[in-house]
Amino acid sequence: MIDNFPLCEPLPGYLTAMDVAERLSSLPHCVFFDSAQPHERLGRYSFVAADPFDWVELEPESHDPFNTLRVAMTSYSSPPIASLPPFQGGLAGLLSYDVNRSLERIAIPRCDEFRLPIVAAGIYDVVVVFDHLMQQAWIVSQGFPETDRSARETRASRRLAMFRELLANKPTRAARRSSGSQVADLQEFAKQYPTRFAGLTSCFSEQHYLDAVAQAVEYIHAGDVFQINFSQRLLCPATSESIELYRRLRERNPAPFAGYLDLGAHQICSASPERLLSIRAGRVETRPIKGTRARTRRPEADLYAGDELQASEKDRAENIMIVDLLRNDLSRVCTPGSVVVSQLCGLEQYAYVQHLVSVVEGQLREGLTCFDALEAAFPGGSITGAPKVRAMEIIAELEPVARGAYCGSLFYCGFDGTCDSNILIRTVTCSRGWWQLPVGGGIVADSLPRQEYEETWHKAAGMLRALR
Repeated sequence: MIDNFPLCEPLPGYLTAMDVAERLSSLPHCVFFDSAQPHERLGRYSFVAADPFDWVELEPESHDPFNTLRVAMTSYSSPPIASLPPFQGGLAGLLSYDVNRSLERIAIPRCDEFRLPIVAAGIYDVVVVFDHLMQQAWIVSQGFPETDRSARETRASRRLAMFRELLANKPTRAARRSSGSQVADLQEFAKQYPTRFAGLTSCFSEQHYLDAVAQAVEYIHAGDVFQINFSQRLLCPATSESIELYRRLRERNPAPFAGYLDLGAHQICSASPERLLSIRAGRVETRPIKGTRARTRRPEADLYAGDELQASEKDRAENIMIVDLLRNDLSRVCTPGSVVVSQLCGLEQYAYVQHLVSVVEGQLREGLTCFDALEAAFPGGSITGAPKVRAMEIIAELEPVARGAYCGSLFYCGFDGTCDSNILIRTVTCSRGWWQLPVGGGIVADSLPRQEYEETWHKAAGMLRALR
């Protein structure tokens, strides 16, 4: 008999995380939490899972989505192997931005082009885990949903062998899953406007976007809000399978909180630089991003732009407003006095942009779980504005299409309560024969519409390079 669960087996060293994701993409609901930008702390681990034994999808009218997820995980608990990376199986998937309508009274979007579920998540009993710092990887098999010891041992062994065999064989193109959905006619979508890039359209004309930013600034001057995160939705025809798009995206725009998720009819490809929440041993961390400058190929110019960004009163004020919002969010679920700002407006560089990033931490109150913390913080304040509810109301008024996955989260909650989640920016949603890639930024009282419009194109640069 096996003394302890989960079962664990080393993975051959020649397989990269991307190799594993491609080989498992033929299975249902492949999910890839990808530290595509190496970093000793933020980019140390990656995780690939597929073929969950349970799958939860919730539609927009669903109530209390976080409790639904909590209940789905009630029967499953397992201590981790301490020497392995933190996610060793559990619940993983998508929280759409439109979960906000289950939490607050926010207007229904005028057009929901892709009609994604607001929640789509599986419970995964097998995960391939990578420690990039140690340059090691393992297959971890839990044996759930069996809970009888003998039955769990049998399933864990069988599933580990199944994944070992799958990973030993390079997939053929025919074996990979496609979205399986019919190509949608553009007439089903919101009105399209040409952009500066051939074949790429937007839900705003350039002038309409400038006017909408000006309207957002008017709301700020009127005292409705201090800040609004506003975006335009870009759209182009799909030209490859989604897993191939994701490989190009991670190569050309690497990020520490990148990820891929196959929902079946839809796929999510994200090069996100932003964490929503992580929880380990009850310690909660969030890393809001506000303040952006484009990068060049000239180190001196990047250094100057970074210094200018850190000295910018506007960008620092924008970041600090979100820090205050998140301190309030975490205080709802953390031990009184434990919430601290451990980094304020630090400079972080990515392939095409550099950002101001802050870090807010706290200690989760006893008796609460990752689902309580996610509900308190969702959606992230950096992609809504402040105050959060009024900002979301204005977003619903000014943006003509549903955000769907954009500004939602790709997340996992392990069998031991460990959690990590990103904010889905720099994200492509693949569905109905189209690729949707929204881009936006924070609007404050002294925002200039032209500058805000150009910032959206700076942020889109890495994604656009991956489209073909």
